[in-house]
Amino acid sequence: MNYDALLWLSFGGPEGPDDVMPFLENVTRGRGVPPERLAEVAEHYHHFDGVSPINRLNREAIAAVERELAEQGVELPVYFGNRNWHPMVEDTVKRMAADGVKRALVFATSAYGGYSACRQYDEDILRARAAVGEKAPQLVKLRQFFDHPLFVEANADAVRAAYEQVGDRDTRLVFVAHSVPTAADAASGPPEEGGHRYSRQVAEASRLVAEQLGVETYDVVWQSRSGSPHVPWLEPDIVDHIEALHGDGVRAVVCCPIGFVSDHLEVIWDLDNEAAEKAEELGMGFARSATPNSDTRFAQLVVELVREQTEGAAVRKLSTLTTGGDTANGAPCATRCCEPARRPATAGAQNA
Repeated sequence: MNYDALLWLSFGGPEGPDDVMPFLENVTRGRGVPPERLAEVAEHYHHFDGVSPINRLNREAIAAVERELAEQGVELPVYFGNRNWHPMVEDTVKRMAADGVKRALVFATSAYGGYSACRQYDEDILRARAAVGEKAPQLVKLRQFFDHPLFVEANADAVRAAYEQVGDRDTRLVFVAHSVPTAADAASGPPEEGGHRYSRQVAEASRLVAEQLGVETYDVVWQSRSGSPHVPWLEPDIVDHIEALHGDGVRAVVCCPIGFVSDHLEVIWDLDNEAAEKAEELGMGFARSATPNSDTRFAQLVVELVREQTEGAAVRKLSTLTTGGDTANGAPCATRCCEPARRPATAGAQNA
């Protein structure tokens, strides 16, 4: 099937101090987040001069994908749009329409299923097409890739490098992904699948990486929970888990941010600052593995997903778990798939 372009669709992040509060207001719009909570999250950004690395990292990844497309002889221009900050996806799709794009693939920067990780990107596509109107291009989202061999290999090699940083001490491998409310996780995936697609996929990606490393004992934990303390979220939190490991006599931790494809500010804040500081306070060794989009295999992965659609290339996956995606114009993967759980009034920003 013929396609005219590839749309790189991501979360977005501020690129200066004046961007921080408008960005956070976009992230939390309609959720009733109190101003004091936004101000608290804003301080994380101001700690880094109001700049999230995510837009820069996305541009670097796009450049790598453009090079890989050219090397493989695939003629496909790449456009960049975000959900929450400039370049906004609505503006990008308008530009695509003006450029004459009729049918495009969409790469969403999340490896997993679930509402925030998958279905919300379908909603972004619907919103962007509605903003353009009848001239909007058809948009087909590429599939989830949590179990793609290149994703697993890139994470495994990054973990190997992190092990070298902590040396030969008794070290526990800990995989970390963004926490979500347990109700949202239960609703992820179509009902007939039994829910919990997000946490099951995270667990499977972790197992695949550990298997490639030959590591039998590892943990899967969570980070960046927000909102009311009365609403249950996926646990344990990474900082709490480091304390528990210390109590069990573990001397060092290698932390793999398996839930992220690039260094979101939350990776830098929650892991490189809070988790690392807790480990140092307890006298434990700590190293965090690199996220995969800085690895050349990540661009190769994206182009493989493209060629699945454009050429019918073989689907490479290491798991028997269901892989969602490949939906046109924002249509959900299945009826009632990953329907959003009712949000608590004080829910906070995620994936920033």
